[in-house]
Amino acid sequence: MANRKKPAYGGQAVIEGVMFAGKHTYVTAIRRIDDSIEFFEVPKKERPILNKLKKIPFVRGCVAIIEASANGTKHLNFSSERYEVDPKDDDVELANQEKESSKLALILGAAVIGILSFVFGKFIFTLIPAITANFFLPILPGRIEQNLIEGLFKLILLLAYIYFISMTPLIKKVFQYHGAEHKVINAYENGLPLTVENVQKQSRLHYRCGSSFILFTVIVGVFVYMFVPYEPLWQRLVYRILFIPVVLGISFEVLQFTNKLRNIPILKTLGYPGLWLQLLTTKEPTNKQVEVSISSFQEMLKRDEQYELRKQKSIV
Repeated sequence: MANRKKPAYGGQAVIEGVMFAGKHTYVTAIRRIDDSIEFFEVPKKERPILNKLKKIPFVRGCVAIIEASANGTKHLNFSSERYEVDPKDDDVELANQEKESSKLALILGAAVIGILSFVFGKFIFTLIPAITANFFLPILPGRIEQNLIEGLFKLILLLAYIYFISMTPLIKKVFQYHGAEHKVINAYENGLPLTVENVQKQSRLHYRCGSSFILFTVIVGVFVYMFVPYEPLWQRLVYRILFIPVVLGISFEVLQFTNKLRNIPILKTLGYPGLWLQLLTTKEPTNKQVEVSISSFQEMLKRDEQYELRKQKSIV
């Protein structure tokens, strides 16, 4: 049975690997072309203001999402740049020099790109369905009808986007690593030794997944936009943009709430829509992909423990 007192770890699939977020650090493991596994670490920095904001309901969701977008981009950059490089061509000294000289650019650049990509994507998936629904205003003029059809178009756009990108070999692999990430988390939360055999037996779906969050933004948006003007079109679009943080904040709380109910009969069904979407965003991983995911998670745990030991020594 799952140990509910265990930390709620999360992760992200990257190209040929998996990133896991610990208490003190983010660790990515990728499979190199020579079959070796390479690690990449970005220690967490103390940000008192952000830590306070992340404790405020309905605000913490937006902060966590933006932070995850920024950090995730750093690890995606690492995986995309390293997985195809032949280890024989590695020049450690040159690589270290490049890392030092471009450290600030990497941090700032990745953060900005990650946040802008998220914001731009959210604008697209919010505004296009609103504009499309407006075309049906003469046929379906009511507030409820307009919000429902807008939500329907948003869902269709989301599913179509995921389906078409999943047809590419690269994204299919990423979705397999996404499944491997969930399997490792499930095995850990169920108190099982992290072996390939044990992990492969776990579900590739998880209640805390970002895919579930994305679907909840569609559902929550339908209800939130019931309370704001929907015509004329320019006013609808303005309110859609202004209320994006509200929708994100509520959706994050819904995600957390459904996660708490996942072991309660009947109530756990509230999280099923998000799990259904994960059937598209995750694929069954190979044993070698699971091995990478396990390595990433164990390395994260090890480095977290090292940070804790150093912290204790500094206090003494």
